[in-house]
Amino acid sequence: MNRLSLYFKLIRLDKPIGILLLLWPTLGALWLASSGHPDWRLLAIFTLGTVLMRSAGCAINDFADRDFDKHVKRTAERPLTSGRIAGWEAVAVAVVLALVSFALILPLNLLTKQLSVIAVIIAASYPYFKRFFAIPQAYLGIAFGFGIPMAFAAVQNTVPAGAWILLAANILWAVAYDTEYAMVDRDDDLKIGIKTSAITFGRFDVGAVMLCYALSGLITLWVGWQFGLHTWFVGGLLLAASCALYHYTLIRERERMPCLAAFRHNNWLGASVFAGIAANYVFGT
Repeated sequence: MNRLSLYFKLIRLDKPIGILLLLWPTLGALWLASSGHPDWRLLAIFTLGTVLMRSAGCAINDFADRDFDKHVKRTAERPLTSGRIAGWEAVAVAVVLALVSFALILPLNLLTKQLSVIAVIIAASYPYFKRFFAIPQAYLGIAFGFGIPMAFAAVQNTVPAGAWILLAANILWAVAYDTEYAMVDRDDDLKIGIKTSAITFGRFDVGAVMLCYALSGLITLWVGWQFGLHTWFVGGLLLAASCALYHYTLIRERERMPCLAAFRHNNWLGASVFAGIAANYVFGT
């Protein structure tokens, strides 16, 4: 396998679910901040920036976890863990992608640039939270949702309270879907001492996932209502709620592959929320 193919796998471009989980809330924030009419240049910048930063995050995550991943069945064959690329290469890839991402926002206002620095720090430090933080998925939710305040900053040159509340909803959503993901690796993580929400929640894991889905949906509903979104938006949230209920049927037995399927299906949950926001601006209430 050539170097480019290995780098492609390192940054998970063969598994775009992570990109989509970042992209849907970011796009929703752009639509809300611009009242349904986002500038196409901002749309391009944030879409490409999401791809680049998620890819950089994967590279730095694999570097941080290189000694742990070899003990986890699902990650043992990743390019860095298996020794097919060196640690310095993963770091170099992460740095290059982060710099390109920052170059994209150079035309934007100062507030957006300042928030981008915070976003990079959060993304780079996330892998190390698994060493000591009982629910690192909450920190991941901040990293995965930081496109929300950045989108508002880029459009309005300020970050209103509603944006931060939406970030809180995104954190709850991330705890839900990444707990499903962590349920896949729970046995391996217990052996190597990694902390995850699936371990912390224990026998209450399924209930915690569903509670996070419910709270995230209710908070998102409240924020959308404050922005004047009604019928189509509510329809999108109801569709998202049906996705969450479907996930319950997948995770209730705590089997590895159904839990992984539930995690991946969150793409459709996020897409449903965004579709509701966009449709409300297109078709009205």
